[in-house]
Amino acid sequence: MPEEDHIFSVSELNGIMREIVEGSLRPMWVGGEVGNLTLHRSGHAYMTLKDATSQIKAVYFGGANECAKLKVAEGSRIEAYGKLSVYMPRGEYQFAIRSLRPLGLGELQRQFELLKQRLAAEGLFDEARKKPVPFLPARIGLVTSPDGAALHDFLKISLSRFPALDIKIYPSPVQGRGAERYLAAGVNFFNRYGKVDVIVLTRGGGSLEDLWPFNEEIVARAIAASRIPVVSAVGHEIDFTIADFAADLRAPTPSGAAEMLIPEKEALEETLASFRSRILGAVSLSYERAKSRLDGLIASEALRKPSYFVMEKSQEIDLLLKDMAAALESALSDADARLRLMRGQLKTLNPYSILNRGYAMLFDPEGCPLTDASGAPPGTPLTARLARGALRVRSEGVAEE
Repeated sequence: MPEEDHIFSVSELNGIMREIVEGSLRPMWVGGEVGNLTLHRSGHAYMTLKDATSQIKAVYFGGANECAKLKVAEGSRIEAYGKLSVYMPRGEYQFAIRSLRPLGLGELQRQFELLKQRLAAEGLFDEARKKPVPFLPARIGLVTSPDGAALHDFLKISLSRFPALDIKIYPSPVQGRGAERYLAAGVNFFNRYGKVDVIVLTRGGGSLEDLWPFNEEIVARAIAASRIPVVSAVGHEIDFTIADFAADLRAPTPSGAAEMLIPEKEALEETLASFRSRILGAVSLSYERAKSRLDGLIASEALRKPSYFVMEKSQEIDLLLKDMAAALESALSDADARLRLMRGQLKTLNPYSILNRGYAMLFDPEGCPLTDASGAPPGTPLTARLARGALRVRSEGVAEE
């Protein structure tokens, strides 16, 4: 082997391949079917993209939540934007996804959002207009396909919980063109002729296209106009339709609707038995307390010797009147003493009382007391207030002290 031949390590070789692959190809869109999908707890999504003859590994870093939101699952057809890269530890090339969209569903999703916004603006989804669903409805109107698993699941749960239920079924297609008219007709039928306590629209899970009849305006308006409460139980827990927003109650699945509407008979009987026991106990306790009070009254002095009771109470009243008279007299005496004290204080504080000792008070022409000699220049007319009467005087200037 010539000395100039360089022996590459595996890492060097993979590095060269990564430079070639990642450096020579621009980002691109790739369409295919999803397989081997893993939404990892790290937040990344791992999958393969395949067509009829080939497949490629793909990774969407940080894209697990978006895949769940867009309902990407194995078998979904998507369009992914990204670029080729090489995973060095395994020497595998893969498609690094930057964004994706469900294939062919972009327009449906746009229609869904537009209708949702328009109906919400009209108030069809407002909580204030939603009707309460009755507790343990005796008669249930079910709008669904007679051949679907949703009907079987709902009946199985409902009748196992409460066998005496009256369940009426309005057969309707739940997917395909025109199914929405049958669904709306089912709601209207029960409002006119059904005599039911609650209406349930239900079907199993499916793609956005499969669930689309439940996103039609005619169904939403039929639900909103219903006088009978409507429960929407469409698809799986992650599926949301326009019917869910318009309904008075949304159930995550058909089985979930049955569990929300129908309590278990045994649990209900246990609750009723507990209430009955508590009521009987409360009545018994009230009876014993009332009997005890009655026995005490019968044994009381008032009933055995009523005249003694009246005389005793009369004496108590006399004593109370005496105490009240004494308290009133004492209060009047205290008030009189405080009044005399206050009169003496007022007399002492009266500024005119000092005039009896030969003093006088001078007032300026405005009637204000004169306290400063400089406030009365020569010729200023003044009033001198004496103990008895007043004199008009005139200032001749400030006197020397």
